[in-house]
Amino acid sequence: MEKLMKVSCLGPLFLLLGLLPFAIAGHDYGQALTKSILFFEAQRSGYLPSNQRVKWRSHSGLEDGKSSGVNLVGGYYDAGDNVKFGLPMAFTITMMSWSIIEYGKQMASSGELSNAMEAVKWGTDYLIKAHPEPNVFYGEVGDGNTDHYCWQRPEDMTTSRQAYRIDPSNPGSDLAGETAAALAAASMVFRRSDPSYSKTLLSHAYQLFDFADKYRGKYDGSITIAQKYYRSVSGYADELLWGAAWLYKATNSEYYLNYLGNNGDSLGGTGWAMTEFGWDVKYAGVQTLVAKFLMGGNTGNHASVFEQYQEKAEFFMCSCLGKSNHNVQKTPAGLIFRQKWNNLQFVTSASFLLTVYSDYLTSAGKTLKCSSGNVQPSELLSFAKSQVDYILGDNPRATSYMVGYGSNYPRQTHHRGSSIVSIKNDPSFVSCRGGYATWFSRKSSDPNLLDGAIVGGPDAYDNFADERDNYEQTEPATYNNAPLLGLLARLHGGHSGYNQLLPVILPTPKAIAVKSKQTPDVTSTPSPAASMQQIAVEQKITSSWLSGDKTYYRYSTTVTNKSGKTLKSLELSVSKLYGPLWGLTKSGDSYGFPAWIKYLDAGKSIEFVYIQSASPATVSVSRYILA
Repeated sequence: MEKLMKVSCLGPLFLLLGLLPFAIAGHDYGQALTKSILFFEAQRSGYLPSNQRVKWRSHSGLEDGKSSGVNLVGGYYDAGDNVKFGLPMAFTITMMSWSIIEYGKQMASSGELSNAMEAVKWGTDYLIKAHPEPNVFYGEVGDGNTDHYCWQRPEDMTTSRQAYRIDPSNPGSDLAGETAAALAAASMVFRRSDPSYSKTLLSHAYQLFDFADKYRGKYDGSITIAQKYYRSVSGYADELLWGAAWLYKATNSEYYLNYLGNNGDSLGGTGWAMTEFGWDVKYAGVQTLVAKFLMGGNTGNHASVFEQYQEKAEFFMCSCLGKSNHNVQKTPAGLIFRQKWNNLQFVTSASFLLTVYSDYLTSAGKTLKCSSGNVQPSELLSFAKSQVDYILGDNPRATSYMVGYGSNYPRQTHHRGSSIVSIKNDPSFVSCRGGYATWFSRKSSDPNLLDGAIVGGPDAYDNFADERDNYEQTEPATYNNAPLLGLLARLHGGHSGYNQLLPVILPTPKAIAVKSKQTPDVTSTPSPAASMQQIAVEQKITSSWLSGDKTYYRYSTTVTNKSGKTLKSLELSVSKLYGPLWGLTKSGDSYGFPAWIKYLDAGKSIEFVYIQSASPATVSVSRYILA
C-alpha cells in the first residue's frame, strides 16, 4: 500500500435496480470466485510450491527473519509493495476463514474449497512462525519507507527486510488480538481435514489472546514504522473483543463468552454504534458475531448485554442500507464510498457482513429493525449483491474492478510484481530506481496478469483512471479480496438446497434502445422551473464506450437550486429513458431527491447519472416547493 488506509462500511445504496446492457446475462460468480482466490498466489512470499498456478512469480524473501534469529519466510505481501504487514495480513486470514466457515459448502460445489483452504494455510503457516514464544509476535518484515523508494519485483528485492516484534515491554494488543482471531477462525476451517493442525492453531490463538489481554497497548506504539501505513486508529479494545468472539465460536468455552459479556461495556462492544468495519475497526464484526450467538440461544447469563451488541450490529446494517437516522455517502451510481484511497476495501468488508447477517436473520426467522421500520433479510442480500455487481462491471464506466474478469478491466495496476517482466522470462536484475525508470513509467499494459485482484476502485463520482501512478485507484490489496471469497461463493451457490440461505433475487433488465449512429447532442433541458430561472437542469456526456456493435453513453445530469430559498419536495419527469439510472428515488412515474437528501439549499446542486445507447433522456421539473 502507498498511504495510510482505514476500512469502513459506508453508505446506503439507493440504486434503481437495472442491469447494464453488457451484463444482461448476469455475472459468472463462479469464475470470479476462482480468480479472487488465484490473486493470493500472486501475493505469496517465500518458497513457492510445485503446484503454484501463478507461473510468473518465483521465490522471494528467503532470508526474512534471519537477522533476528527467527524463520519468517512465507506469508503474504499486503498490496502492490513487498512488505509483510502483520495486522492486515491477520485480518485477511480471519476474513478468508470466515468466508469458508459460512459458505464452504458452496465453495466445494464450485470446486474451489481446497484452493481457498490452501490460501488460508499459506497465511496461518506464517503466523505460527511469527509467534515463536507465548508473549512474542513478529508483526512486520521490511518497512514501507525503503520499500516505496524502490520499484522492484519481489524476486529482486534489495530493500530492508528487518523484522519488527511486539513483546511484554513493547505490547501490541490489537495485532495480537487480531492474530488470535485469525488462528481461532482458521482452526475451524481445518478441524475435520487436519485435526492436529487445527489444535496447533488453537494453541497459538490461546497464547496470543492472553498476551494481548495481559500486556495492553497499541501495536503501532511499539512498531512505530507501521504508523505511516497501517496506523491503529481504533486502538485495541475492539480486537480484544474480536479475538474473544472467535475463540468462543471455535471452542464454546464459557471463559470467552463471559469475557464478551463482562467487558462489552468497558471495551466498547455495547457502546459503539459503528458505520465502519475492516482491518482497523472490528466493532461491527464483533457485534455481528455476538448477535448470532444471541439468535442461537448462546448467551449464558449475558442475554441483556448481548441484546445491546445486537442493537449496534443492526445500526450498522441499517446505516449501510440507508434506513437509519445516520446514513452515509455513496457515489452517484450507488457504490459505498468512504475515501479516495482504495475505496473498494470498504465495499467488500461491509457487503460480507450484510450477507452473513441476512442469512443469520433468515435462519432465526427474524427481520432487521431499522429506524425506518422492519426490513426483510432479502434486502440485505440484494444490497450486497448490487455492490458485487458494481465491482464486476455494472457501473457507469462498464469497468470490471477485478483484474482479468470481463473484457474491460484495469491494465496498469500499481503493483511491482505484475508491472515488471517476470524473472522467468527475463532474469536480468531490476535495480531499485531502475525499476521506476524502466517499468513504473511505462504507459502500456502490465506484462503479467494479476488475475483476480480487486483494485482500489473509482472515486466519489464513479470516475476511474487506469494509470500505474494512480495508486489510490489502481493498487490492489489482499484485504480487498478476502471478504469477497464468501460473497462470491454465496452468490454463485444461490439457494442450492441449503435451506438456511436465501435465493438471490436478480433485478429485471430494462429495455435497451437501438444504437445511436453518432454522438448525441446534449443540451440543457427546458422546464417550467428553469424558465423562471429558479431551478436549472443541465446534462452532459461524461464517457462513452463500445460493447458489441453499440455505443453506450454515460450521461450526468445536474439539478441546481438557483433561487434564494430552500428547495423541497422536488419531483422530476424523466422520459425517453432506456437504461439504468442512479442517484434519484423513483416514486410512481416521477423521480425525487435521493433518500439521503431531504432538501437542497440555495445555490446547491445534486447529480444523477444514467446510461443508454441513445440520445439523452428528457428531464423536466414537474413540481417543487421553495421555503
